[in-house]
Amino acid sequence: MANLTLAEAVKLKSVLSKRIHELEEEMDRVAFVETERGVALPTQARTLTHVEQEIDQVRKDFRLLDKLMYQANVENDVVFQGESLTIVEAIELATQLRAKARKYKEFGTALKEEFPYSYGPEATSIVKLALFEPEDYRLKAIEAERQANRLSNAINAKNYSIELAFDADNYF
Repeated sequence: MANLTLAEAVKLKSVLSKRIHELEEEMDRVAFVETERGVALPTQARTLTHVEQEIDQVRKDFRLLDKLMYQANVENDVVFQGESLTIVEAIELATQLRAKARKYKEFGTALKEEFPYSYGPEATSIVKLALFEPEDYRLKAIEAERQANRLSNAINAKNYSIELAFDADNYF
């Protein structure tokens, strides 16, 4: 049995998910036939039972792969900014850094001073003032995105160094 890197496992999980969906569609196709009453049923290349057996095997492989990936993500660390994080923590931190960058980009594109439309008959002029410097937030967004990219690269590199005991020959 050949081993599989964690990076390959991420791709394989997607392949297995797609295969399960395809097999579910095949079940729908082979479960019914339309024919005239009394006419012999057409022969099919695969029966519903065959497809059920295959989907059960793919689902079993999916569960095993998922378990191995979760174990690897908890048992292995990535070093980021001098701190050791489990891969699962690092993935969450990368997600949070990207969310932070998105929010900072919003503030970074804001105007320091805006004159919103006034809908009332009042003669007062309303001004919307930013209580921050948009340029500072534009720069913070760039830095948060850089950090997220660095962390993602470290996670990817680690994923290629971790091997899982999983036979992917049926799928790759």
